[in-house]
Amino acid sequence: MVRTSASLFALALSLALPATAAMSQESGQSAVGQDAGSRAADDDTSAPTIIVTGRETRTSVALPGTEIQKILPGVSPLKAIQTLPGVLYVTADPWGYNEQNAQLFIHGFAANQLGYTMDGLPLGDQSYGNYNGLSPQRAVISENVARVVVSTGAGDLATASNSNLGGTIETFSSNPLDRFSIQATQTFGSYDTSRSFVRVDTGTFGGNNSAYVSGARQHARAWDFRGIQGGWQANAKFVHDDSIGKLTLYFDYNDFAQPNEDATVFFKPSAGGTATPVQLYTPYTKPFFYPDFNGYRNGYLSALGNSPSAQGSNYRNYYSDAQRTDYLAYGRYDAHLANWATLSTTAYYHHNDGAGVVAGPLGQSITTAQPYLDPGYASLPANCRFGGNANGVRPSACTALTAAQAAAAGAALVAATGGSGLITRTTEYRIDRWGVIAALNLDLGPHKVELGGWFEHNSTTQWRRWYGVDVNNPAFSTPYIRPLEAAQPLFTQYQGDAMIEQLQLHIQDSWQATEKLVIQAGLKTSAQWADGRYPVQPRAGSLSGLAGGLPQGRIDTKRWFLPAAGATYDFNGHEQLYFNAQKNLRQYQAYLAGGGGPWFTGSQAAFDAFADEGRPESSWTYEAGLRTNRTFGNGLGLNAQVNYYHVDFSNRLLAISTNPGGIAGSGITGGTSILVNVGDVKTNGVDAAFTLRLGRALSLYNAASYNLSKYRSDYSSTASGIGAATDSCIGGYLVTGGVVPTCGKELPGVPKWLNKTVATLSLQPFEVQVIGDYVGRRYATFSNDASVPSFFQASLRVAARLPDSFIAPLRKAELALNVTNLTDKKGWSTVSIGSATNSYSAYPIAPRQWFLTLSAAY
Repeated sequence: MVRTSASLFALALSLALPATAAMSQESGQSAVGQDAGSRAADDDTSAPTIIVTGRETRTSVALPGTEIQKILPGVSPLKAIQTLPGVLYVTADPWGYNEQNAQLFIHGFAANQLGYTMDGLPLGDQSYGNYNGLSPQRAVISENVARVVVSTGAGDLATASNSNLGGTIETFSSNPLDRFSIQATQTFGSYDTSRSFVRVDTGTFGGNNSAYVSGARQHARAWDFRGIQGGWQANAKFVHDDSIGKLTLYFDYNDFAQPNEDATVFFKPSAGGTATPVQLYTPYTKPFFYPDFNGYRNGYLSALGNSPSAQGSNYRNYYSDAQRTDYLAYGRYDAHLANWATLSTTAYYHHNDGAGVVAGPLGQSITTAQPYLDPGYASLPANCRFGGNANGVRPSACTALTAAQAAAAGAALVAATGGSGLITRTTEYRIDRWGVIAALNLDLGPHKVELGGWFEHNSTTQWRRWYGVDVNNPAFSTPYIRPLEAAQPLFTQYQGDAMIEQLQLHIQDSWQATEKLVIQAGLKTSAQWADGRYPVQPRAGSLSGLAGGLPQGRIDTKRWFLPAAGATYDFNGHEQLYFNAQKNLRQYQAYLAGGGGPWFTGSQAAFDAFADEGRPESSWTYEAGLRTNRTFGNGLGLNAQVNYYHVDFSNRLLAISTNPGGIAGSGITGGTSILVNVGDVKTNGVDAAFTLRLGRALSLYNAASYNLSKYRSDYSSTASGIGAATDSCIGGYLVTGGVVPTCGKELPGVPKWLNKTVATLSLQPFEVQVIGDYVGRRYATFSNDASVPSFFQASLRVAARLPDSFIAPLRKAELALNVTNLTDKKGWSTVSIGSATNSYSAYPIAPRQWFLTLSAAY
């Protein structure tokens, strides 16, 4: 272990310390043989403690909970890792809580292509639409996080995840303290922020027992509208530890509401080089009107529920929100079978119910609502049915209706939805999943062997429902009430049920071949049995791009040989060389309310093609690196690490919306998706980080990252199913869609350059820390003909440790000021790729905000 009072020094050591600090110093396990239960058992709540994975053959670093809270008290574990090399995490709120607009890339892999665990439990793929997990901040209160371990190349074979194509992010909860303690933290700040946290530790009782209970309340107003992000969370943990084994019980409850930011939609100029006036309307923010119901209804919408036509896709909604309630529990027993054998067994259960809600103009959803609410819809000629944002407006080609008849029909639809001109769309979720994780660790002298497995059963349902907004009772339509609890739905557009079972087995060995050389090798299997059905199918005409009903059926995907091998070589106690090669697989998403899975393609034939001939995404990741740690005397020191990585990514899948207006973040329009296999992606990159220490008081950290990820083929729906190929490109097979020139193009949303800087000055009792984060230009279309500019953000923390007698009888009292986006930079954070190559959307960067935190313990 390495201890230091300077937060930057702690962070940098996690990046750069060589193999001389072996994992056995932390937990008595080898890096490969170390099971999730043992890693979760280590408590890192005292001083800044760095877990050095010195025997790892991968690039794997750890950020302790104490350092996480310095970034911003209560921050999401995912937001906290943004200072690490190769990691891009952007969101429109300073805590990183809002899942709707969060975006994460590590070495070119998107968030749902990475693996996530909490105390070894699988957290799913972090897709915004819930179907197989929950976010780390919903699984554990931020202040209870002991550490976050990030493997930026490839995760451990034992990681319980079916989506970790790239790296893994492992979050660990802290253990109960061995003494009675009460900890409390209170934060106030910009936009009516108030965050409260209290934790009570029992200390050791009954000889070998300890426990804690804790709770947190979050309340913060959005920075550009009056929605309140907030909710309650509770954690409890019990540990019994004796010579026979260790029992750990954990419980998490989370109930959260998050009014969502909305994105600005950008359209490329037409082929002639000019943009229409609608395309030119690109506001920086699109704030919601809530709670100004009358202003929205009477001052913004037309009487027929249409938004201003001049705003096009950049219309404003009344509100949008995500509501989530989670119950998560596990029990783990680490049995000491012998002094050379430990068996760890974990059983867990997770229940989630929630809703994603958008209340907006009826006219924007009229193509969905009309088939359900207009009794004469079936008899209307196709050219007389209302189009997007044209409720009650006769289509120009229609001769069967007069303008007056069309207006009367539009008024009837307004009356049928509550008379307000608004309509509410929801995606409502239910998840019930349970699983078992087991690992047998054997210490056989020079060999540290682990055999283990993970099994999960998941039953999940998603409903797409629509509700009216009663003009006389608008108080029942808010971001904080579940629509189903306030009113009966007008109609259920569709309901998707999925039963998903996962099985993953692994074996791995860490062999101390010589005093300096450690060789690791192993393999894992990945199998998924997924059956998706639609008890409620959408009516004809209500879902764009749908031919017949939504596809149903079963897809079984089994891969029995996913190998990994690597080695570390310690030259002299200061420098270490490492290498790793690993194959990974991402199983198909069985999300039945949209997304990128085969169950939401536009036809049964497309689904059957994937079931019979499709290949899930897979990757080979290669990485090699050098670490060094040097001390020059007089308090001077240099820690550094550089690593190169190469990824061969096969069968990359893209989900392209069939609705030209169905752009992420643009509102409540929607449609099915085209699931396209675009062949290979090749990635090459370099991460380099160093820390310069100038005495005990000052340290400077910098990390630079370069990533180049390119598609290797165009994609199209030609008769052969193969996109246009060149000498340097290979083709993938396609389902449908026009030719898109992606061959040789960079992955959109992924910057080539990242740079992170942290400077820390520690002069007790004061500490000042400045963090700088540079994000390079990012392409916003698959064809790389539109981009968002680079940006640089800085944050500041000034903290003062108060004397123990200042607030008697409290100890460890501290007052800290955090300022985010110090220079009040404007720009674009999350970039969502739109339909084909013609458009994209982006979320604004949150403005400068300040937060004052008082923390203390008893």
